[in-house]
Amino acid sequence: MFVKEIPDTEYASFYANYIKKGGELSLLVGLEHGMAATKAFFESIPENKLEYRYAEGKWTVKEILQHLIDTEHVFVYRALRFARQDKTPLPGFEQDDYVLASVANRRTRTQLLNDYLDLRESTIALFSSFSKKMLEQIGVASNAEMSVRAIGFVLIGHEKHHIEIIKERYL
Repeated sequence: MFVKEIPDTEYASFYANYIKKGGELSLLVGLEHGMAATKAFFESIPENKLEYRYAEGKWTVKEILQHLIDTEHVFVYRALRFARQDKTPLPGFEQDDYVLASVANRRTRTQLLNDYLDLRESTIALFSSFSKKMLEQIGVASNAEMSVRAIGFVLIGHEKHHIEIIKERYL
């Protein structure tokens, strides 16, 4: 399953940039490469930058990593529901509230990375279990239709997006 196989009718336009960042890799390879790249990237960040904010009210690097974890939890839950043909519309989530409640800055880099790695391994296992038909299932979340396969590529692109922001504004 590749990005080029997903018609833009399978996701809301605000996800297009994330999905395009999926590149030329297959979904599963993209998730695996993302895991390795994200781990290496966050391990390379100097300790004194982990709680740095480039402006008042912006998230710290630790909070961004926690945001990636929280978002993956939410989106993987959506993927499971849609793959199982659950037609119940799902609500959105308020990412800023999640970050504030996460107390990510009290956690160590190792704790956060271990959570991320465990979750990504689980995500890969779940997406590996989906048939082609399951990957093409569409559900509704945040008042927008989305396919399971689009969710997988959103996860890949969302991660790349935040790494780019950290490189540009934090380091």
